Amino acid sequence: MLDISRSETLHEEALTLMPGGVNSPVRAYKSVGGTPTFLREAHGATVIDADGNSYIDLVLAYGPHILGHNHPRVNAAIVDAVSRGTALGGPTEGESRMAQKIRTFMPWVEMVRLVNSGTEATMSALRLARAATGRTAIVKFNGCYHGHGDAFLVKAGSGALTLGAPDSAGVPKSVAEGTLVAEYNDLPSVARLFAQAGPTIAGVIVEPVAGNVGCVLPAAGFLAGLRELCSRHGALLIFDEVMTGFRVARGGYAEICGIRPDLVCLGKVIGGGLPVGAYGGRRDLMQQVAPAGPMYQAGTLSGNPIAVAAGLAALSELEDRTAYDRLEDAGAHLEAGFEHICRSLGIPAVVNRQGSMLCLYFSDRPVTNYAEVMATDRARFNRFFHRMREGGVLLPPSAFECWFLSTAHDEATCDRILEVARQALTG
Repeated sequence: MLDISRSETLHEEALTLMPGGVNSPVRAYKSVGGTPTFLREAHGATVIDADGNSYIDLVLAYGPHILGHNHPRVNAAIVDAVSRGTALGGPTEGESRMAQKIRTFMPWVEMVRLVNSGTEATMSALRLARAATGRTAIVKFNGCYHGHGDAFLVKAGSGALTLGAPDSAGVPKSVAEGTLVAEYNDLPSVARLFAQAGPTIAGVIVEPVAGNVGCVLPAAGFLAGLRELCSRHGALLIFDEVMTGFRVARGGYAEICGIRPDLVCLGKVIGGGLPVGAYGGRRDLMQQVAPAGPMYQAGTLSGNPIAVAAGLAALSELEDRTAYDRLEDAGAHLEAGFEHICRSLGIPAVVNRQGSMLCLYFSDRPVTNYAEVMATDRARFNRFFHRMREGGVLLPPSAFECWFLSTAHDEATCDRILEVARQALTG
């Protein structure tokens, strides 16, 4: 048995100090049960817990570490930035370099505002959509998660699903009424909302790959249909690429699908493991953000020089497109391996994947939307999670969370993951 006695002690202490003993809900292991794994350090594809146990990591801090943990060039950039100060209180050259890097990778993002998190990016993009259109309603999708802003905690994914509370307490009814909910991959459900409330809809926000219900890919024509509906009704199309941005391709999922959103929200990879986010898009829209325009948004630590330095170092490594070839190879290797293992053992399972994002669902049918995610065998996933952890592979502690790979996950590492998975599924 795995010795996690130190984690157990730390968890008991944390429960007296923080709600649920954590600072982000999914870390509490309420979905899978048991004691959270308290982590001490990480290197490459590996994390080490407080008891000294080593795991192959498929969490990767929920997505930022596309180069693996503790990447030497990212670390060097952080150390160099720290030597010049932690927060300078004025604009820096690094902020402009970051904006230019984003625009180079995503040419449709003509102007950028840096913020401190993905949640802050989506909240700000929503405010901008309302300011630009003079409308109040927003369309989101059942199971999609866009951070913990009030308007988004209606039929939300990620931790809200994990805790069984998709509608959060503390969200005023008046705010929730401004959020219209459609079904992901169901274009007619969106068309009906526009038919009913089109003149009030400021925008549609969507995860182009729904990564907060595992990993659900867009159906053919779905995103193009959203683009057409928004254009026809004068609403803005907002891509929440906090998860997919720079991970599935240099230009995010918009590069893959060829659909140009009006606004895009970024986070995770953009910070190289430090807290940072961004929103950007068409110049005419972004010129409405203060101080250029009337839509107010600010942040004392926005564009923090250390976070910007880490992000620039990470993005610079991704200028070599062979990085995405390696990520695709690793993802395809695991996808094929999981499918083969489950098929050979007679276990109903589906692997959804986009590049280095993937999820294994225990289901005998395709998983394409929220309802189908909820119909999967989550009890089986919970058993699988604990057996994988016992075997030295750390998965996100919820059937609703996406798994991530990095350039540090080489073929031998992927083979080891599959070996542990076979043992976990056989037991």
